[in-house]
Amino acid sequence: MAEMMKQQVMTAPATKTEPAKIIFREIEIPEPGEGEVLVKIKRIGICGSDIHVYYGEHSGTGYPVTQGHEVSGQVAKVGPGVTDLTVGQKVTIEPQVVCGKCYPCRHGKYNLCEELKVMGFQTTGTASEYFCVSRQKITPLPDEMSYNDGAMIEPLAVTVHAARHFDELEGAKVAILGCGPIGILLAQTCKALGAAQVMVTDVSEYRLELARRCGADFAVNTKENDFGEALVEHFGPDKADVIYDCAGNNITMGQAIRCARKGSKIILVAVFAGMATVDLFTLNDHELDLDTTMMYRHEDYVEAIRLVQEGKIHLAPLQSKHFAFEDYVKAYQYIEANRETTMKVLIDVDPED
Repeated sequence: MAEMMKQQVMTAPATKTEPAKIIFREIEIPEPGEGEVLVKIKRIGICGSDIHVYYGEHSGTGYPVTQGHEVSGQVAKVGPGVTDLTVGQKVTIEPQVVCGKCYPCRHGKYNLCEELKVMGFQTTGTASEYFCVSRQKITPLPDEMSYNDGAMIEPLAVTVHAARHFDELEGAKVAILGCGPIGILLAQTCKALGAAQVMVTDVSEYRLELARRCGADFAVNTKENDFGEALVEHFGPDKADVIYDCAGNNITMGQAIRCARKGSKIILVAVFAGMATVDLFTLNDHELDLDTTMMYRHEDYVEAIRLVQEGKIHLAPLQSKHFAFEDYVKAYQYIEANRETTMKVLIDVDPED
């Protein structure tokens, strides 16, 4: 008789009066085929995009959907042809599903694949007790890394990829708008990759204080202080060498364009919820370089793991709370009730480790 496992399925998003409908169905544990790996899932992180799915606000996701793309686990079985992984090894999974044929894929930029699908959104995610996946999507984790930290390598890879979009980071003065998990991870990443000073902004004192504890040199509440004046106060008249927008709204992008040093660079990391209304005249008049960044590639995972191993990135301060696998809805309800103080909520699929 085939062994069975539980798989999370969100069948309908939340409404104004009801939480999202999440069921757990029993399905067979898959058998890994040629070049595949069966992973025993340990932890799953919930991110902002997952929350959009919860509320039916993610245009690229339909229902039913099995979520889960920030993940850590353990190799349970390897299929034929997989010789470089061992049962029991700690791993994470890179959730991009790409065509391998389009122009970006052929030129090494598969994160921009014309047919890109992401596990947990456009294709089945990892929210199950076991998950079968191609060896190509597996990245080994160090034995000493916790499963909690392993589940945060995915968002950290986002910030590694973003940080590298500025070629002159060594010795740079960096401003980061927004102190959510990505903003605080990016602040740590920029410092780890050589930035001289990092200033972060937000309107939440709780988040600003957490950013300070994680190594930000300056933390500015832009509800009480002008962003442009803060740039001059902390960095001098030359202001910042680069500004990263990790909030993604008209206010923060407006601040960046209005206050950036002429001829400098702005990098949009966050996802805008709707159409933007920004000052393109000033962007043009000041010859500002507006860049964008999308997800990550394998080398960003490798670098993220290295930075954690070397103690240059600290993930534990951002881990807010754990929920059991069956309590997925409670996890979302907790996030809704504690939006300002919640950073990363983790689902313990297998709480034994």
